[in-house]
Amino acid sequence: MEKFAPLNLLSEELIEYTPEWHGERFPDGRPKVPDHVLERMKQVTITQAWGVLNGAGYQWQYEGGWYCTHPGGVLVGRALTAVYMPRRPDMRQLMEKKGARCGCIGDQISWPIDMLVPGDVYVADVFGKVEQGPIIGDNLSTAIFAKSGNGVVHDAAVRDLDGIQSIPGFTSFVRGWHPTYASPTIMLLGVNTPIRIGQTMVMPGDVVLGRQDGVIFVPPHLAEKVVRTSELIRLRDMFGKMCLREGKYTPGQIDARWSDDIEADFSRWLEDHIDELPVPKEAVQDLLKERTW
Repeated sequence: MEKFAPLNLLSEELIEYTPEWHGERFPDGRPKVPDHVLERMKQVTITQAWGVLNGAGYQWQYEGGWYCTHPGGVLVGRALTAVYMPRRPDMRQLMEKKGARCGCIGDQISWPIDMLVPGDVYVADVFGKVEQGPIIGDNLSTAIFAKSGNGVVHDAAVRDLDGIQSIPGFTSFVRGWHPTYASPTIMLLGVNTPIRIGQTMVMPGDVVLGRQDGVIFVPPHLAEKVVRTSELIRLRDMFGKMCLREGKYTPGQIDARWSDDIEADFSRWLEDHIDELPVPKEAVQDLLKERTW
């Protein structure tokens, strides 16, 4: 990563810009949300994540209006960001010189791809460009998937859709498809820097969650809270529906704020079925420790 330093925020700047994250970081300073949290994030809905973020004051983390290359797929990973601008000759030459000094190979559009590691999601701000917007086709998509194991969030069109869709698991969110090239009209201005995607602000290391109803960018320090909240909602829904099927409680009791008796019954149910629930056993144990019933 160090050879790309002239294109990035410095690691100390990234640490300064993400002060609420106290966990592990990559050498470039990006927060490294643990793999087990990313795996659990795959079960979180956009609405559940939005509720937690909105409640914490993060009101501009969701963006809709995407085309999904693999409908029904889910995209989860840590954001590696890149920002592109309309091409300007003097700045383009400057960036080429910077790239040469830090060992970048090939065209600028490949530089961020060379930086990807497993679990990353390449998030590119190409200002919503469709015609002459694609910087990604099936070849670069293959390279991205080989490096990260993930798809992309690409605020522009892509090309070679048939080839992209032939890559299993490359679930990506894009603004459309177009056969043109973007390379003659744009230039790379920065990697691993704060970017804007539609109405959202994305920081390097944010957890990307993409589903059929849009994409949400979860600040690293809130990722585990989002996951834990989603798991609690799922478990309560399971318990509530079971009780309704059995006639143990009425719809009015389940749909309202639960009484202490129902909460105590829920805790006993968690203990009795801890090995059968669709939530990691350790997460259920943590939840039980926090409950007072």
